[in-house]
Amino acid sequence: MTRRSRTPGSPLPQRDGIDPVRVRLPADPEGVWGTVGEHLVARFQGAIGAERVGRMLREGRFVGAEGPVDAELPYRPGIYIWFHRDFAAEVPVPFGIGIVHRDERIVIADKPHFLATTPRGRHITETALARLRRDLELPALQPAHRLDRLTAGLALFVVRPEDRGAYQNLFGSRLVRKEYEAVAAYDEKVALPVTVRSRIVKERGVIAAHEEPGEPNAESRIELVEHRDALGRYRLLPATGRTHQLRVHMNGLGLPILNDPVYPVVAEEPSPDDFTQPLQLLAKVLEFTDPVDGRTRRFESGLRLESWPVPVDDPDTSDQ
Repeated sequence: MTRRSRTPGSPLPQRDGIDPVRVRLPADPEGVWGTVGEHLVARFQGAIGAERVGRMLREGRFVGAEGPVDAELPYRPGIYIWFHRDFAAEVPVPFGIGIVHRDERIVIADKPHFLATTPRGRHITETALARLRRDLELPALQPAHRLDRLTAGLALFVVRPEDRGAYQNLFGSRLVRKEYEAVAAYDEKVALPVTVRSRIVKERGVIAAHEEPGEPNAESRIELVEHRDALGRYRLLPATGRTHQLRVHMNGLGLPILNDPVYPVVAEEPSPDDFTQPLQLLAKVLEFTDPVDGRTRRFESGLRLESWPVPVDDPDTSDQ
């Protein structure tokens, strides 16, 4: 039995909390590439551009285990090469990340609205993961789950790589009690509490998810906490974690969450620097049995939904 060789660690440090890209040179049985430079130009000419790849090679920005890669280095399959992408300018999200809890294994962060959890698409350096790695000086930090960019509240990050699987498994096995808070329209004709079960489908490249007939794959319990005139404050308890699940289920009840730009109608995308109408959805509580030490853990967000201010004469600012 052949033992797989261990992938070497990167010779490049993180930049702005982002890991370098790692490339492993593939097999080339037909001898298409004579040099490493020829392969890199062919591989990245679409994403980066041939001229830019050539410049990066001359600047020594492609690095192997022994240092900068020479463009004329004879091609050899299996070599690992690392490089940093050039990040496009991003509009800073003008809200800080709260730290609800931190120990040697986990960080519980209070993510603000508009900040993506992890690097993806056009959101790279302006993400919770990149910020926390930089600010807490924890380069190995990884998320155990992900919140939508527009949703605020609690997100669990794992400090040590060897612990990540155990905490990810909590979410994958539905062993985490998650409680959300939302502000949406109030309709006395909608009977609550209710448990909604449906089949939600999210197609790649399509912004909105949708419900369709078939075996349910999403379940949410929805409770009305209180209402004031035309608005209600709701407690949402998802048993599953489909993309946009709570937003889809609330909309399906005729109670779309306040400031939702997708449900019931996909709105025109606002300006990147428009932070004036945050989605009124908050990941309020995370509760689970710690997979490492067996302790019961419960964390509560310190954030509040701005459309539901606490009454001035109410000395108790905690949720009921």
